[in-house]
Amino acid sequence: MLRRPLLAAAVLAPFAARAQAWGPTRPIRLVVPFAAGGSTDVAARIIAERMTETLGQPVVVENRTGSSGFIGTENVVRSPADGHAIVMAATGTTTIAPHLYANMPFNPQRDLTPVSLAFASDLVISVTNSHPARTLPELVAAAKARPDSLSYASSGAGTTTHVATELFRLAARIEMLHVPYRGSGQALNDMVAGNVHVMVDQISGSIGQIRDGRIRALAVTGATRHALLPEVPTVAEAGLPGAQCSSWGGIMMPANAPAPIVARLNAAVRDATTHGPVRSRMAAAGADPAHSTPEAFAAFIAAETEKWGRVVREARITVS
Repeated sequence: MLRRPLLAAAVLAPFAARAQAWGPTRPIRLVVPFAAGGSTDVAARIIAERMTETLGQPVVVENRTGSSGFIGTENVVRSPADGHAIVMAATGTTTIAPHLYANMPFNPQRDLTPVSLAFASDLVISVTNSHPARTLPELVAAAKARPDSLSYASSGAGTTTHVATELFRLAARIEMLHVPYRGSGQALNDMVAGNVHVMVDQISGSIGQIRDGRIRALAVTGATRHALLPEVPTVAEAGLPGAQCSSWGGIMMPANAPAPIVARLNAAVRDATTHGPVRSRMAAAGADPAHSTPEAFAAFIAAETEKWGRVVREARITVS
């Protein structure tokens, strides 16, 4: 994902003017379909605080976990499109899962209305300290010298960390063994212990272990170097531009939402993600604030869906 062009896709003034035509009449539920404390949850809570101020009603984060994000997302899909139920949609559930699950309980592009992109979160390719690689080219060379000798951890089959690693593997033309875990925490613990060699994880999830010297960062996956890891090169700088990607989160609501409601919520997200204190808190948490028009967000989702579908097909990723 190219973060800078997306950030430049600001909401146009006429759209913002229409946003004043609707206001919430009771608290808004911002459903996060993942566990509390994760990067998506943290970003959602920071944004929700500012939206509460601008909308005049509490924006209450509600964690509804389970089934790869399906439970929480479906809860919003089945809610009235009156602006009082929104979801923090994420890369995996919205653009990867449709290629992996034949019987999803909803179709993200059909059953949800895009409101705005909210944040992007670059990933970092790291190795356990027991591995000798000090650069990404050295890791790739080691994998090519001994195919399938390296193992990589993910937060689970079909998750963003899994598919992003497969994107890296395809770009580098290497073979590695996948070891799925139930969450990034377990995966990182095993990499610190040296039980697995490689992991591609959100910077926000790995930054503590990297700074403590418990694992070694080789490259970040964004278009530019990341402020939290300025000394770490991008995958493009390391010779693998095809491995560039980011995870992201964005506000969506039920299908067929009235335009004035979408406009008002879009303006609230834009206000939050351009508000100085919000931006500082999100950046410290490893989430880069972003916003877009609903139309730009819809186009972005379509492009991401196509991109990750290609990776799923070429890497022959399946889930049980």
